[in-house]
Amino acid sequence: MKELYYTPQTLERQALELYQLAREFSREKNITFHPMQSALFVLDMQEYFLSSSSHAYIPSAEAIVPGIIRLVEAFSSYKRPIFFTQHINTAGDAAMMSEWWKETITDQNPFQAITPDIDVTKGRLIRKSQYDAFYQTPLEEMLRADGVRQVVVCGVMTHLCCETTARSAFVRGFEVFFPVDGTATYNLDFHRASLTNLAHGFATPVLLRVILDTLRGEHGG
Repeated sequence: MKELYYTPQTLERQALELYQLAREFSREKNITFHPMQSALFVLDMQEYFLSSSSHAYIPSAEAIVPGIIRLVEAFSSYKRPIFFTQHINTAGDAAMMSEWWKETITDQNPFQAITPDIDVTKGRLIRKSQYDAFYQTPLEEMLRADGVRQVVVCGVMTHLCCETTARSAFVRGFEVFFPVDGTATYNLDFHRASLTNLAHGFATPVLLRVILDTLRGEHGG
């Protein structure tokens, strides 16, 4: 089930191919990215998924970390909201997560922390218990308070928490941008399926560098 489809050497080429594919399924709505109306989501970049010692390790996740770091730095520099999520379960809130996966990520799990490569002090940390970052969290209220209309979704896993959160943002009225090289999951089939589904009905597929270039351009960088 697991495969290394993104590496630092292949990321740019593979991402361009996936972006071109996703665009074939995209509904042309002429949605333009407006940095000053946007917020960044960095979902579940925890050692549980990023450490090769963890059974849940995502082989392709390492390749997307530098790009996410650049996004965090850019959004922080331009004083735009950044939300980091950390998936933590208890016996009382796991619900189907424990039935589906048997093991859940608890406070006691040695891999529960977000990777130290990413500076979470540049944003706000939200603990969530389900795939959806909006579910029983203050995320929507915080976005409304910040006047956010658009969200950029990155992190792991593409086909679980990232896709679910992107869909949830859409139904709440936010315009969603989904960097094809800003998320990772266990294999290319899962990743490709999420991109085409989201492009058809929920999100605008985009290359990470386009988000960065737009941020820099709007701020004269």
